[in-house]
Amino acid sequence: MLKAFTFEDSGRTYNCRVEEPRGSRTQAWWWFDVSEDGQRYAPFEATEEDTESGVRERVMAYYDHLLVRRAEPPQQRQHWARRTKPATTEGAATPVEGAADSAPAATEVAGDG
Repeated sequence: MLKAFTFEDSGRTYNCRVEEPRGSRTQAWWWFDVSEDGQRYAPFEATEEDTESGVRERVMAYYDHLLVRRAEPPQQRQHWARRTKPATTEGAATPVEGAADSAPAATEVAGDG
């Protein structure tokens, strides 16, 4: 398994390492942190086939994508309980444009009398 390594790109220092399974995790994951960012990230599982250059490319792609998403304006999300429901009336027919012209005339049934 590849050991921890550090690299620099675009003025940032990336510290990458594999953390072994613990707790309920059964797989080792790649973790990394970036200079001037207080978070650490675990974007993908570690494999025996990982190479330093492959992990480096994946980490940079992940972090670059993350920075793009952070720079986007926040999207307004509606909670499922607060979303508006379409106005419908049960049992009411939806009027169809021009339907009054082509509808057959109503006839009354006359009773005996």
